[in-house]
Amino acid sequence: MKLDVLAIGAHPDDVELTCGGTIIKLVKQGRSVGILDLTQGELGTRGDSRTRARESANAASVMGVALRENLKLPDGNIEPTMEHRLKLVHVIRRLKPDVLLFPYHVDRHPDHERSHVLCREAWFSAGLQKVKTSVRGKSQDPFRPRAYYHYMQWFEFVPSFIVDVTEEFDQRMETMRAYRSQFHDPASREPGTILSTPEFLEMVRTRLEYYGDRIGRKYGEPFYSPALPEVKDLFTLNT
Repeated sequence: MKLDVLAIGAHPDDVELTCGGTIIKLVKQGRSVGILDLTQGELGTRGDSRTRARESANAASVMGVALRENLKLPDGNIEPTMEHRLKLVHVIRRLKPDVLLFPYHVDRHPDHERSHVLCREAWFSAGLQKVKTSVRGKSQDPFRPRAYYHYMQWFEFVPSFIVDVTEEFDQRMETMRAYRSQFHDPASREPGTILSTPEFLEMVRTRLEYYGDRIGRKYGEPFYSPALPEVKDLFTLNT
């Protein structure tokens, strides 16, 4: 399968929390989009790996993505080792996405910061002829996505661009509610976390509203591009 976009998160629900609206928009535009979770979220305070797998499958169905896979790296230990890098290179070469979406390099959660390093190194290594990977004994060809962009998690940054997700907002929130074990549930008897407070989903909405206001829209998702985006037509900006 050839993808247009591959969104990578450290844990199930990371992608939904940060760029779910953008993914939904891309799917509506006819793009082939996939999600790769690096871990099963097994160290999470609430739920377990089986619950998270079921929830992530439900969320993927709501978004309409072409595929969702899990690399099953150890939660809490996403180190940019050669072994981990080659696993990710293998996926990139198999799916051949034109664009990668992955975490910004500074964040509250160490797994998110390490995921950034792992993704950036795998992006580069995937294009090297002498980095060898194979599928059923057949060598994979080198392939490097043409671009990667970082989505915003706990810590904020000055965005390079903001995607209007106003029309996708309701569906985006529905994908997040698929993770019942992680977010506010009055019936749950599990320990509380930052995500499980009643205020958390409202904070998500407020942030989307803030970045939407920055572009004159109701809701927006911010991204950072390490390379300056090219503008082919000045009159396509802010239209």
